[in-house]
Amino acid sequence: MDDNYRAAVDAAAIFSETDLAGRITYVNDQFCTISGYSRKELLGADHRILNSGQHEPGLFIDMWQRLAAGEVWKGEICNRAKDGSLYWVDSTMVPLFDPLSGEVCKFVSIRFDITQKRQLLHTLQWRVGHDVLTGLPNRSLLGDLLVQAIERSRNEDSALAVCMLDLDGFKAVNDGYGHASGDLLLVEVSRRLKRVLREGDAVGRLSGDEFVLILGDIQGLPTLQGVLERVLKAIAAPCVIRGRPISVSASIGVTLFPNDNDDADTLLRHADQAMYLAKQRGRNRFHLFDVSLDQEVKATHQTVERLRRALHNGELCLYYQPKVNMRSGAVVGFEALLRWRHPVRGVVAPGEFLPLVERTDLIVDIGEWVIDEALAQMQQWQAQGCRWPVSVNIAARHFQRTDFVVRLQRLLSRHATVAPQMLDLEIVESVAIENIQRVCECLEACQRLGVRFSLDDFGTGYSSLSYLKRLPTQTMKIDKSFVQDILHDQDDLALTRAVIGLAQAFGRQVIAEGVETVAHGEWLMELGCDVAQGYGIARPMPAQQVVEWVRGFVQPREWRVRARGAG
Repeated sequence: MDDNYRAAVDAAAIFSETDLAGRITYVNDQFCTISGYSRKELLGADHRILNSGQHEPGLFIDMWQRLAAGEVWKGEICNRAKDGSLYWVDSTMVPLFDPLSGEVCKFVSIRFDITQKRQLLHTLQWRVGHDVLTGLPNRSLLGDLLVQAIERSRNEDSALAVCMLDLDGFKAVNDGYGHASGDLLLVEVSRRLKRVLREGDAVGRLSGDEFVLILGDIQGLPTLQGVLERVLKAIAAPCVIRGRPISVSASIGVTLFPNDNDDADTLLRHADQAMYLAKQRGRNRFHLFDVSLDQEVKATHQTVERLRRALHNGELCLYYQPKVNMRSGAVVGFEALLRWRHPVRGVVAPGEFLPLVERTDLIVDIGEWVIDEALAQMQQWQAQGCRWPVSVNIAARHFQRTDFVVRLQRLLSRHATVAPQMLDLEIVESVAIENIQRVCECLEACQRLGVRFSLDDFGTGYSSLSYLKRLPTQTMKIDKSFVQDILHDQDDLALTRAVIGLAQAFGRQVIAEGVETVAHGEWLMELGCDVAQGYGIARPMPAQQVVEWVRGFVQPREWRVRARGAG
């Protein structure tokens, strides 16, 4: 290699050369620094000196086969330094050819240290799946664990207990001793639960003082009763928090699979119902859900039929929440949000009725109505000289339909004057990864029509680098649960900064949800996120109020000042 080129590479990257047998023939200073080996120790050594044992042998077999065939190989590799520590490199390996024989004569490798990026991703993925206070699995990871436990129970033909545990008297601890003491109590309860549960059982924290226990291989009610009595006894034992003795107890609701032969969400809901009965009957006890007395199936069926009538009777409507570029003050689009104008209850939010129908085909009919209505509204705004893109939430069941793309194309054709790029379909992470191959195919087919896609509630699901790479979405929306606490929670601030960094690294636009105050917006702008929505900008509003609201919208002075300062 020319000395000038070698000097440039040495300054920018970790560089090495190996012969055809894999012996190291050259390393630069950066290689020595990161590996901890001297140049003398490395020259002539086999490249396996850096093997970390973290990769399957097939990775290296494929790598050397491709290099020997004269192909360039690229990938991320974990190496082990001389002191035993691990480091990650983004590596490009290139075969060099003898100019006379035309055969491969050696290999050069150009690497870049990505250890910090890997550590950041690992931290982000851990935080997404775990409760920061207790270290237990959170709601997102619990859902995965429960689905896996159900499948294992089916395969092994064994019983599974799903338990909802709520502390009795926890509010009094918070009120009497302060939230810091309450947090310490939750940490202690978490330790005790992990200590008394059997190997193979799982425990997670939903929120507040609510925990979920997943107890596998239940050999009968005596086994279950023994485990739960140990749990109750462990929780009821007094503990000392900040020098003060504190005592609480627990109420536990239990449902059994396959007796309660339902999906994970329903099992949790049934356990929750049983937990409330345990509280009503005296606390410090457990109560078993009675499937035979459950009336929820009937009630859900009634709700589905009532909502079906509401769709046909024109009782559903859309509200629109603005998306604003906080730096420029421009309104860049709207999110369409479903409402039910109930003849008795008034305007009902979707959280009160959509979960009851999301596993039925009615959710598809409602979703298509929402898309059709949003396109019609954009058409009306265009006639008034206003061109605002609109995003619409899409349920999992849409992607289970083989004719999803065809039906979407028909809806677009009904509103041909609206450019497909003006429609943005939002999918949540959990929907995206349920069948990632199928979802990716759907997204790509829809994008060929011109439709855009956003990954909604980012940070509450898997947040895997591989999923981000595979999912062809243009936008990532940071979940409001992180944004709302960035003003006083350093963990949520760090998490939000990391999500914004990931979005930028993958070339995705990023939108923050849950901006409640001007200060939230200032922080987000500082972190590199300029587009946001939330109650601090505007609450969702009926379509007829949108144009007037946009005319009257004034960018907050603090945002203008920060934008000028950045410029």
